[in-house]
Amino acid sequence: MAAAATMAAAARELALRSGASEMDEEEGPLGSGPGLPEPLQLGELDITSDEFILDEVDVHIQANLEDELVKEALKTGVDLRHYSKQVELELQQIEQKSIRDYIQESENIASLHNQITACDAVLERMEQMLGAFQSDLSSISSEIRTLQEQSGAMNIRLRNRQAVRGKLGELVDGLVVPSALVTAILEAPVTEPIFLEQLQELDAKAAAVREQEARGTAACADVRGVLDRLRVKAVTKIREFILQKIYSFRKPMTNYQIPQTALLKYRFFYQFLLGNERATAKEIRDEYVETLSKIYLSYYRSYLGRLMKVQYEEVAEKDDLMGVEDTAKKGFFSKPSLRSRNTIFTLGTRGSVISPAELEAPILVPHTAQRGEQRYPFEALFRSQHYALLDNSCREYLFVCEFFAVSGPAAHDLFHAVMGRTLSMTLKHLESYLADCYDAIAVFLCIHIVLRFRSIVAKRDVPALDRYWEQVLALLWPRFELILEMNVQSVRSTDPQRLGGLDTRPHYITRRYAEFSSALVSINQTIPNERTMQLLGQLQVEVENFVLRVAAEFSSRKEQLVFLINNYDMMLGVLMERAADDSKEVESFQQLLNARTQEFIEELLSPPFGGLVAFVKEAEALIDRGQAERLRGEEARVTQLIRGFGSSWKTSVESLSQDVMRSFTNFRNGTTIIQGALTQLIQLYHRFHRVLSQPQLRALPARAELINIHHLMVELKKHKPNF
Repeated sequence: MAAAATMAAAARELALRSGASEMDEEEGPLGSGPGLPEPLQLGELDITSDEFILDEVDVHIQANLEDELVKEALKTGVDLRHYSKQVELELQQIEQKSIRDYIQESENIASLHNQITACDAVLERMEQMLGAFQSDLSSISSEIRTLQEQSGAMNIRLRNRQAVRGKLGELVDGLVVPSALVTAILEAPVTEPIFLEQLQELDAKAAAVREQEARGTAACADVRGVLDRLRVKAVTKIREFILQKIYSFRKPMTNYQIPQTALLKYRFFYQFLLGNERATAKEIRDEYVETLSKIYLSYYRSYLGRLMKVQYEEVAEKDDLMGVEDTAKKGFFSKPSLRSRNTIFTLGTRGSVISPAELEAPILVPHTAQRGEQRYPFEALFRSQHYALLDNSCREYLFVCEFFAVSGPAAHDLFHAVMGRTLSMTLKHLESYLADCYDAIAVFLCIHIVLRFRSIVAKRDVPALDRYWEQVLALLWPRFELILEMNVQSVRSTDPQRLGGLDTRPHYITRRYAEFSSALVSINQTIPNERTMQLLGQLQVEVENFVLRVAAEFSSRKEQLVFLINNYDMMLGVLMERAADDSKEVESFQQLLNARTQEFIEELLSPPFGGLVAFVKEAEALIDRGQAERLRGEEARVTQLIRGFGSSWKTSVESLSQDVMRSFTNFRNGTTIIQGALTQLIQLYHRFHRVLSQPQLRALPARAELINIHHLMVELKKHKPNF
């Protein structure tokens, strides 16, 4: 229908447009005639003008021409006027049909209208109800806000009252003195737990009253008198109890550590005195310091005196030095020396004193050792004495820190007030002993004992002994260096001509050095010290020079080499037993031994095989210079060497082996030298074979008498000693 209406409107507009154009054509000549009146000029208000109508029509025509039905009609050539009339007729029919439909549905429409009216009335009433409800909610919301404000104000007042109540309650609780507190302080013994509990309560109340008095609280005056009387009573009872415990330390044969440990359970007593009666606290502290200082001093003086009675009677003296000869004579009134000075320079089992098991072993009991007639070296006594000092010092330091509630410099000062006299006495005793001590190994062991004890004290977190250890080391190190320098000087000043008869066996001075050096090196390896290694280096240089001076006293080079090898081998063997294989001493003596051994082997082979050695060296030199032709003149010499070697080599090797085994005290070293000599002999004979293979000597008849090199090796193996 819409399309039909559109087409009808378009048809009408086209019809009007065509009619208007026809009228223009018909009226054109007449309108311009002079007899007609001129039309009224209305301008833009003239709606009857063709220009206005045509503009409107153009717009509608343009819009309708876009319709698909109109386009189709124009394409098929439909008559628009006829089609327009047909469409108008259809519209009229449809309009009449719609009117009949409305008339038929009039009752329903009326009923719908009534329902809508009723709904409008209901909605109006609901609107009124919702409006009333909205106004009620507004009033309720304002009431809720009012209640919230009132509740917040009440909460603030409640919190303020609770805060005031808490503060007031604390104040009242801190000021009120309950009867249980009074009864306990006045009647309960100080050892009862109830007394300690109520004493802590009294201390808290006294502190609270002092705080409130500083704030100007008037109520404190009501309880000040009661608290003062209770404080005086508590101070009196505590003073008597602690002083009684301290006086019990003074009883003979008393183990003071037991009451001292028991006193730790009541350390709050001293804290109470410190906070409420400083004069009494100072009195107790001074009494404790005085008592324990005397006890420690008496105990250690007595223990040290008894301990020195179980020391070895034979100790090193100033003449017991490394370079002193055993044949030295002393005056008539001089004390007999050690039966053997070598024991001074030997470590033996003395090094076990710095082992972990021995280091913290129980201390020595002198009267038990005397009954068993046991004797100990100085380092064992030193360890026992200082381990007892270490153990008691650590215990005392921890006690004063805990009982007297001190730390840092204050704890250090209090500890030294107790132990200072004992430590000073110990240092003086050590200083006096070291003045006549010439046992370097004992002093060096004492140094390492101190180094280990210092580490133990550091692990226990007791710094109070640090200065004491430094003072002990300040006494030990210079004495050790002095003794070592005295030994160095004694070796340097030793005159080989005063040592009696010469012997190629290891010298007793070099044996002393080997034992002494290996002892110090093995001890020093645990905690290395560069100064010790420097001093040992000086001693080693002097010993090497001494060995060379003694060797120079022998007339033959062979005896000199035998003496040097025996001494180097002995020193190397002793050092390798205790020192590490890569130590400087081991490396140095190994090089010296190798050099002298090689020289001795050449010296050993020279008498029986010297001609062969000389010829081989000369021939090889000629061959290297390209002068091998000169070997043709050596045929007689070569023949003599071949026949001489073939006839005497077995006898020479046997004599050589016997000579080596007689010359060297260490059979293993002798075996090594024999093996080296035989090996060098085989190499020499092999070189001799190569020289004879030259063209100049190849036709020599005596070459048939050469011994086969493999046969020679088999025969020489028979002379290899087995040890």
